[in-house]
Amino acid sequence: MVDIPTWAWAATIAVIVALFVFDLLVAVRRPHRVGLREATFWSVFYIAFAVVFGLVLWWLAGSEAGTEYFSGWIVEKSLSIDNLFVFVIIFSRFGVPEQYQQKALLFGIAAALLLRTVLIAVGAAAISLFSFTFLIFGLVLIWTAVQLVRHRKEEPDVEDTWLVRRARGILPVSTDFHGGRMLAHEDGQRVMTPLLLVFIAIGSTDVLFALDSIPAVFGVTEEAFIVFTANAFALLGLRALFFLIEGLLERLVYLSIGLSVILAFIGVKLILLFLHEDVSHSVPKIPTPLSLLVILLILVVTTIASLVRVRKHPEERAQAGSIRKKRDRPRSEEEAGAR
Repeated sequence: MVDIPTWAWAATIAVIVALFVFDLLVAVRRPHRVGLREATFWSVFYIAFAVVFGLVLWWLAGSEAGTEYFSGWIVEKSLSIDNLFVFVIIFSRFGVPEQYQQKALLFGIAAALLLRTVLIAVGAAAISLFSFTFLIFGLVLIWTAVQLVRHRKEEPDVEDTWLVRRARGILPVSTDFHGGRMLAHEDGQRVMTPLLLVFIAIGSTDVLFALDSIPAVFGVTEEAFIVFTANAFALLGLRALFFLIEGLLERLVYLSIGLSVILAFIGVKLILLFLHEDVSHSVPKIPTPLSLLVILLILVVTTIASLVRVRKHPEERAQAGSIRKKRDRPRSEEEAGAR
């Protein structure tokens, strides 16, 4: 166990909040299309910051804590790339202009960070109170991995979530973005802009991603501080990373399979940990350094295999993948008549 003093928690949270506010000011004060040079600079900056933090943690808390942090950070960073797939789909479906995409991305990052902080606290409490929590987490990850492989060529239905449907029923939706505002008036009537629906759609998908990512990182470490910082530093800089690899995303045709293998591997690790602690110490545990090596190997193989596949079949495009089958919507009368 790593004993993290209160001042270290406070200082770390202050740094994370300061970085997020800084990112928010850069994006919102001057809405613009992010170019490759800008995206590269900020992506390198946030990745370097996360690496430096890990090295400082390694130096102060020891190699075990450092290895756990880097393992958790790499897992969360790879899962966050799947988030970017969904952001692309949301922006496309709602027709978000490029100058407003930064604002939407930062909302998604803030919502994900807040939601994951709550779930981290809940997960840490559950682990300390119930020994079978690792078993539940492991089964959830394996189920998610299987579903992601089954529906790897499908896209999540971002327009038909429960929250989006409820929002559409409260106020009429404008077709105009009204300068990036969320609410506006048209013909004397209050309306919501598409940007507000985008925020709601992103928030809805954040819930699903958090339910996968939190058990996954707890499979690497039980330390709440490491879980929190690995998540936070994986999410920070996601805005710039989106614009940097937007074109590369569609080439990662095997990403869903790679993430599924990682989730299944961590799920097995959690189940073995439960059996080791609660059934018999003769059941082997998977050490964290080995986990880090396996995760890195899966990501490297997935990326290389994807690029080779697309080079041979340039017409292929990656799909975001979904953990459930997209339900068929009833056709409108106009669509039915057209048939």
